[in-house]
Amino acid sequence: MFVIKNYVTTGGTVVCALAIGYLMQNGMPAGLNGSQDAEIAAAAPNAGVSGLEGIVLTSSTPATGTHQITSSTQRRLKPSRSTPSDRAECDLSARAHAVPGAAARLIVKAPCHGNERIEVHHSGLTVTQETDANGTLNLTIPALSEYAIFLISLDDQKGTVATTHIPDIGQYSRVALQWQGETELQLHALEFGASYGDAGHVSSGSGTQGAGSVVHLSQSTFPDARNIEVYSFPAAQSHQSGSIALTVEAEVTEANCGQDLSVQSMELQYDRSLRSRDLTLSFPDCSKTGEFLVLNNLFQNLTIAAN
Repeated sequence: MFVIKNYVTTGGTVVCALAIGYLMQNGMPAGLNGSQDAEIAAAAPNAGVSGLEGIVLTSSTPATGTHQITSSTQRRLKPSRSTPSDRAECDLSARAHAVPGAAARLIVKAPCHGNERIEVHHSGLTVTQETDANGTLNLTIPALSEYAIFLISLDDQKGTVATTHIPDIGQYSRVALQWQGETELQLHALEFGASYGDAGHVSSGSGTQGAGSVVHLSQSTFPDARNIEVYSFPAAQSHQSGSIALTVEAEVTEANCGQDLSVQSMELQYDRSLRSRDLTLSFPDCSKTGEFLVLNNLFQNLTIAAN
């Protein structure tokens, strides 16, 4: 029920080219050395994120002096009648730091943007979230690169950048699925021959457990939100050998019946490169509402060796 539209590509941080250009002009934040610069630059092909200008560069390891651009040096896309003190109170900032599980905890502060849409871009992934009443977002997201760059954008076209080092990313096998809209896709992992409902069947809503885990990030407040699911398996800690079968399920609903849905799959390779595929999922007509589509060949099975 799906059609492959684009060819397979191998690359890294697709949406982070804007950040790379900024870093090349202004230098890396304190805490990243020259070899790390090369790692990040090599991870980003030539692409950009529309609307992100006047970014504020931040890092997980602030140092003496400053590597954060104050509001007085930001280029604003829209005229503002606010005073300098008003602008300072509304500064957008973000910090990222590594947490266990090859993930990053991202804290964004946008004091003048409470309960507003915010998007996080990382290594080709984009996820829509909503700030709380104070304009804060606290998000943990699985990383897809060792030297992780996160671009944060608001609806008023203000943006900022946060970076961090993910030291344990080489210990995980990881796949990601992303799409846009109200359809709910579910990524299922059947570890080492497990069946649905058994131990070793892992999904965001399965209720069963395995060695791996699935993170689901979406935001139902916005009908056009960008959503992701990421399955991670701690391959370096596995005492089993075998394969992990990966399937994707989608329910046919009144909102998607007879429609096409653009989907992207991403696989973090053993050499830490990313392999992505762009697909179109064609839903059947509305007489099939309530039924489920099962895609068995969207991802290749993961092959795991015992350690």
